Amino acid sequence: MPSIFENLLDYLIEHFNLSEEQLEESAAFAEEKGISLEDALIRKKHLPPHGIAMALAHSADVPPFNLALTKADPNLLTDLPINQLRQHLVLPIARVGKTLTVAVSDPYNVIALESISSSSGLRLMTVVVPEKNLREAVESRLVEQDKTNDLEETLSQFNEDAELSTVEGGDVDNIDLDEVVNTADDKPVIRIVNSILVEALRKRASDIHVEPELDGCRVRYRVDGVLVAAGTPPKSLMNAIVSRIKIMSNLDIAERRIPQDGRTRIRALDKEVDIRVSILPVIHGEKIVMRILDKTNLPKGLGDLGLDDYSKNAFGRALSQPYGMIFVTGPTGSGKTTTLYSALQELNDPDTNIITVEDPVEYQLKGINQVQTHADVGLTFAAGLRSILRQDPDIVLVGEVRDFETASIAVQAALTGHLVLSTLHTNDAPGAVARLHNMGIEPFMMASALILAQAQRLYRRLCPSCKTPFELTIEELKGNHINVEGLSLEGGTTFLPGKCNKCSHLGYKGRGSIMEIMEITEPVRDMILKNANGDDLRRVAVQQGMITLQRAGIHKVLQGITSVDEVLRITNSV
Repeated sequence: MPSIFENLLDYLIEHFNLSEEQLEESAAFAEEKGISLEDALIRKKHLPPHGIAMALAHSADVPPFNLALTKADPNLLTDLPINQLRQHLVLPIARVGKTLTVAVSDPYNVIALESISSSSGLRLMTVVVPEKNLREAVESRLVEQDKTNDLEETLSQFNEDAELSTVEGGDVDNIDLDEVVNTADDKPVIRIVNSILVEALRKRASDIHVEPELDGCRVRYRVDGVLVAAGTPPKSLMNAIVSRIKIMSNLDIAERRIPQDGRTRIRALDKEVDIRVSILPVIHGEKIVMRILDKTNLPKGLGDLGLDDYSKNAFGRALSQPYGMIFVTGPTGSGKTTTLYSALQELNDPDTNIITVEDPVEYQLKGINQVQTHADVGLTFAAGLRSILRQDPDIVLVGEVRDFETASIAVQAALTGHLVLSTLHTNDAPGAVARLHNMGIEPFMMASALILAQAQRLYRRLCPSCKTPFELTIEELKGNHINVEGLSLEGGTTFLPGKCNKCSHLGYKGRGSIMEIMEITEPVRDMILKNANGDDLRRVAVQQGMITLQRAGIHKVLQGITSVDEVLRITNSV
């Protein structure tokens, strides 16, 4: 059987008309320079640069490829072993499901391909490109990815050489502002801040915390609702980091005694995101929290929220009503704003006038008129809502109902032909009725205006790469004080969280929402008119088809999407 090398030579001789003299000349040149015969043929211009790639592709029965036909996609590199890709000259160019297509110069480097496949958990398909082109592409794409490399690696470059200095409480304000400004413009500080921001985007963080401490400072990311440690910049650079972020957010770098709020926009990883910045003076300096507002993650409608059929249909019926009130409830960080924005995008038509009053406006939505409150000049939710009602709206969104005045105007708007959407801070859907009653809204007004009350929570999804099957029993659910009445475990597949690199050893990756939706049916309306307590209202709502938060969570467990522990964590208050 002829060797691979002989097959390559036969292909090159046949397709590129190589003569024996050219081969002998190239072989002597290769021996003299200590290079391969293939390189010698190309350097002697007996072969075009793509010749070897075509021969290798033919020999390995894989297609040749032109890298000029592809565009760099940073998202393609997520969860892939960048160092291995660069070391073995392997470039990802497309992914469909669990199949990753990669460009290589040597399709016979099976060990490298198996190693990358094992690390990534993906099946690899290969195409062949010339080594010179591939090396250039790998350098430009993968090395560009490393310019904003791992935060820990970036910080280590400065921690090794930085002299850490502890600032005593009395000396905190003894700072030369000119020096701070100059330091904030230095490349090391810019690199650290850029790395903090880009690493947050890579980890899908919703918030970045930069916190000064007595003898240092730390960076933490909120990923899927949980804070995780990310790095420890040198204490000596903390003030410069704060100043750099203030400059980016158009804040006053000289003011260090009072809180400041700002906003900036960055472009990274082939996306543009808004960042809301909050700076708070603390005893060791200034603490920064940056909320990342990535519009690409915003659902386009209710269908993108991953709701069960009952919740989706019930919410859809409420949104189709010409007027009335819809309340979305839940604690801070439970995704209420995302749900409301999804509902607005579902309703956003050229023939509909939608106006919102928010504090703050988190996402700017095309085709929707959004008002930012300014309490210091008298533009409160109530004042904004009054003005909105003179703007001929069809649909009104009030960021939050906090007091009787706002609640009263919202109820009146719902009763006079407007669809009003808003939020309340309550634990469950029936709690919205009690909350409005406590604000002073009469039961007969609520019964007439309210068409739906909804409570929601965000759960963490199990990492699909490391979740571990286990058998769930009814007794185990009972032991955790979960109502199992009418619940069947048949046909369900349950899992426990595992640990792997893809989920940063957390066991979870990504989030979804569970909802408890109480439609205001006639029996529920009668209970509201009777000023029934929350337990009685909940009992009637369940009889009318409402799925409780805990039961909705258990359904996600039986679908293999999340764990029992996660459901208990987010529903232990209801």
